[in-house]
Amino acid sequence: MGSTAVPNLKAKPVIDMLPVVKNIDNIDQYNQKMMEIGYEPLGEFGIKGRRYFRRGGENRTHQIHMFQEDHTLEIERHLAVRDYLKSHQEARIEYGNLKERLARQYPRDIEGYSDGKNDFVQALERRALEWKRKNSRCRSSGSAQ
Repeated sequence: MGSTAVPNLKAKPVIDMLPVVKNIDNIDQYNQKMMEIGYEPLGEFGIKGRRYFRRGGENRTHQIHMFQEDHTLEIERHLAVRDYLKSHQEARIEYGNLKERLARQYPRDIEGYSDGKNDFVQALERRALEWKRKNSRCRSSGSAQ
């Protein structure tokens, strides 16, 4: 669901996954199993209702962002951004250029890199959600656009 899921988007080599489960509280019992296969369980890690696992520590290669099925806003937000970037070349190029510039500016500072993207990503999320909802209404009403 992350940047590597968007063709032609500049991205760090990190695979982001978004499993959706019936009951998020049941996931914590699998922390030991996740560690056995190389994932570090980090709990909510800043997003209420999420279970976050990463593989590779600070040099991570994989991230799992797990949500309960009724946590629809977070799920929709992540998928809308992915789909929007796939469909909007100008936004994809702009985001890729920003990420590249920040990666050069903050080569070993993930917080600086993330902070540098924050305003752009929040605006991107708003546009993507609006676009997704508009397209969903068009499809459900039978309108062709």
